Amino acid sequence: MEAIPVIEREYVLESKHDETPDVLVLRFMPRDGRPCEFDPGMFMMIFGVDAAGKRYVGRAFSIASDQSTPGMEFMVIKEPRHGEHVGRSHFVDAKPGDLFIFKGPNGQFRFDPRREGKVGFIAGGTGLAPFTSMLRHMRATGAKNDNILFYSVRYPTEIIWKQELDSYVRDLGTKLVITVTRPAEGDGWVGQTGHIDAQMIKGYAPDFIERGWYICGPLAFVKAAKEALASLGVQPNRVSADVWG
Repeated sequence: MEAIPVIEREYVLESKHDETPDVLVLRFMPRDGRPCEFDPGMFMMIFGVDAAGKRYVGRAFSIASDQSTPGMEFMVIKEPRHGEHVGRSHFVDAKPGDLFIFKGPNGQFRFDPRREGKVGFIAGGTGLAPFTSMLRHMRATGAKNDNILFYSVRYPTEIIWKQELDSYVRDLGTKLVITVTRPAEGDGWVGQTGHIDAQMIKGYAPDFIERGWYICGPLAFVKAAKEALASLGVQPNRVSADVWG
């Protein structure tokens, strides 16, 4: 893929809402009104700015939107508990109209639907973000890729954008596998349970060897998914991964 220039620009928080008890969805608009060029899967470094114009420490967030709509959307954990990022997110207190600095796009986790006919997506938690960008891009461009999405959450209440995910089943023929790893009596969940492993992948995607695979989520999740694919004989050059935490 061709290189995309990394630039700094000012963005304004347009809206935010509680998507789940733990996750915010934020939408930003470029202050100059110009769209940003990026490939699905890439991320932005986002810097908050205080009243004196001083930047907060930047954080990397996968872009959840695609280029067919103005602005950019991101999924943000309210109180991250992984890696170096522990505590209350700055975005919890951010207000529409607040100014931010975006630097990007960044990353080699990039998806071009023209490169392979069959793909498999494996997402953990807010690792769903780059896959919504990919699926939105596929729908906007009329791509006909045979695609399957494995999406792992701890509880049913953590499922992000469930209605939108269902729309890909209808519009793109996406095979959607949502699995809950901590099911509990009375939670109303009647779907798949357990961690994504080789048996689950083989069961839902018996043509796994024919697919290009993309994985995104926390480190332990990505490591386990890569090991599952390797145990099935999927070659490393058929697997792309993005890790947070």
